[in-house]
Amino acid sequence: QVQLVESGGGLVQAGGSLRLSCAASGGTFSNYAMGWFRQAPGKEREFVAGIRWSGDYTYYGDSVKGRFTISRDNTKNTVYLQMNSLKPEDTAVYYCAAKSTMGWSTRLLAGYEYDYWGQGTQVTVSS
Repeated sequence: QVQLVESGGGLVQAGGSLRLSCAASGGTFSNYAMGWFRQAPGKEREFVAGIRWSGDYTYYGDSVKGRFTISRDNTKNTVYLQMNSLKPEDTAVYYCAAKSTMGWSTRLLAGYEYDYWGQGTQVTVSS
């Protein structure tokens, strides 16, 4: 059983930056692909970014390309989401998720593919 705990959310002005962290425990972190998703009130959950177990392949949702960067440190069992040039439409609860796989495919854009989820962290971007 893998536990995921997100942190780093908060209130920021438009144009600002935040870095989210997701700390994993209870499993072999390097066996998992990791994803970040978000959900705004009244909207469906949206894929934000994903990273392969080795960190050498990343994938981004169209709305965040060029602004967000996903990375991981397998020695610290942690995945990060650096968010720059934030916009009010980035306001949402952000969740990290883990999928037991050594590969990456576009199936991992779908939340139901993931095995474990964190509790989420709120990001609010003011205009």
